[in-house]
Amino acid sequence: MNINATLFLQAVVFAILVWFTMKFVWPPITKALDERAQKIADGLAAADKAKTELAAANSRVEQELASSRNETSARLADAERRAQHIIEEAKARANEEASKIVAAAQADAEQQVVRAREALREQVAVLAVKGAEQILRKEVNPTIHADLLTRLKTEL
Repeated sequence: MNINATLFLQAVVFAILVWFTMKFVWPPITKALDERAQKIADGLAAADKAKTELAAANSRVEQELASSRNETSARLADAERRAQHIIEEAKARANEEASKIVAAAQADAEQQVVRAREALREQVAVLAVKGAEQILRKEVNPTIHADLLTRLKTEL
């Protein structure tokens, strides 16, 4: 055999092998590589999308937390204001009640003073009559001297 024929034959076999590889082997490999690249690209896009969604969710959570904190502090402040208002009302009612009790006690004390004065006047009148009776040593007529005793009571 001739080296040229062998070289030619090997070139033809190599050409057939290249043609066969390009026709039947290469397309499935490129298709698999393209599919793999597409899957990787889709995965990266999904990861980026998930990352942005996570960032958006985190920002929404932070906003909700901030609004709930603000709402809670507002409610606490409102509750404190209501408590202060209730305390002030209770103090006012207590002061009114204390004023009523003091006024009633003063009125009662004044009535007792008036009653005591009346009783004292009665006793003084009786003592005056007894004293006058003893001084005069004569009979005193209560009906005649009732007017004098009444004036004496009012003067005392």
